[in-house]
Amino acid sequence: MAKEKIPATQAIRLLKQHKVKFTPRPYKYEEKGGTKVSARELGIDEFHIIKTLVMEDDRQRPLLILMHGSCEVSLKQLARQLKVKQVTPCPAEKADRLTGYQTGGISPFGTKQQLPIYIEETILSLDNICINGGRRGLLVELDPQVLNNLLNPTRVNVAN
Repeated sequence: MAKEKIPATQAIRLLKQHKVKFTPRPYKYEEKGGTKVSARELGIDEFHIIKTLVMEDDRQRPLLILMHGSCEVSLKQLARQLKVKQVTPCPAEKADRLTGYQTGGISPFGTKQQLPIYIEETILSLDNICINGGRRGLLVELDPQVLNNLLNPTRVNVAN
């Protein structure tokens, strides 16, 4: 059986550059399928799949929030913790432009613009996670402490 070639996305290059131990987890991507599809395709609990969401505050300042696949972000709680009036999802075109990735394949690693990163604090207590590798249909499995070490995210408690 031929070994599947893993695309050299900016995220993969960054992980390799920092000598991070990770396992590529390609899967069959479905438009608007979200983490339910990747969990089903890879046989992984959706709670362990981490989504990278691009948001913006009331002054249109962009940010990334890392959240469990099976949870929603409480926008009110996030706004309260960031001390802003409100937080809303970025339009897809803006998210793509800011990150250099395509919506559905946005990784927190190697984004085009450096954005503030927030993380649901319970993610860091998991043994292993899967997070986008910079392309639709490609997750990378790794230790969640890598997020802390490479991204230095601000911890928040905003899961619904």
